[in-house]
Amino acid sequence: MHIDTPQAILIVAKAPVPGQVKTRLTAEFSAIEAAELAAAALLDTLDTALSVRSAPVVVAMTGRLDDAVCSAEIRSRLRHVTVITQHGNTFGERLQNAHRDTDQVIHGAVFQVGMDTPQITAEQLRAALATLSDTDSALGPATDGGWWGLGLHGARGAGTLCSIPMSSADTGAATRAALEDSGLSVAELPELSDVDRPEDIAGVARQCARESRFAARAAALTGRSV
Repeated sequence: MHIDTPQAILIVAKAPVPGQVKTRLTAEFSAIEAAELAAAALLDTLDTALSVRSAPVVVAMTGRLDDAVCSAEIRSRLRHVTVITQHGNTFGERLQNAHRDTDQVIHGAVFQVGMDTPQITAEQLRAALATLSDTDSALGPATDGGWWGLGLHGARGAGTLCSIPMSSADTGAATRAALEDSGLSVAELPELSDVDRPEDIAGVARQCARESRFAARAAALTGRSV
């Protein structure tokens, strides 16, 4: 049981620089439009995480915000969080280090999300944190076979992320297996869709809150209400 453990929300984010973020969306949108969608998703995620209030927010950033779209608005939100810098040669290494670096700040339980699920609600984040009160880890599977959220205690299990192929159809299953092989119990959270490809946008936007920047930007770019 981990009932009295301090908790935090970790957002792993990339500065929405055109040509460097959400490049798979450029099959249908321009590099600037893809970056605008990424920025909207990040801002939605930041606002939702900050609304939880019971857990401080840490953001592991990479990329140059000076070159990003919506940089001023993003910087405004980042004033309310602890910002750390991503480091590592692979995405798995960067995730591992983000958990370990956050543990140096929090010394407790950390629930990590990315910037691909702008539809996530404060209630879902609170539920994920509550799950960590009585389990070793929590994993939120994504509909594409990956995962959208990962909760760990004291970064225990973070080292397993370095050996897992990311962005594949079995990333979620491989992550769960690696965590269990390391001796951790794994609680499964509800499945969510994330935004990786153009065909993901409409479905995710429909699940977003009424005031969602992502939903509004998606509607503007597609020319239809979502």
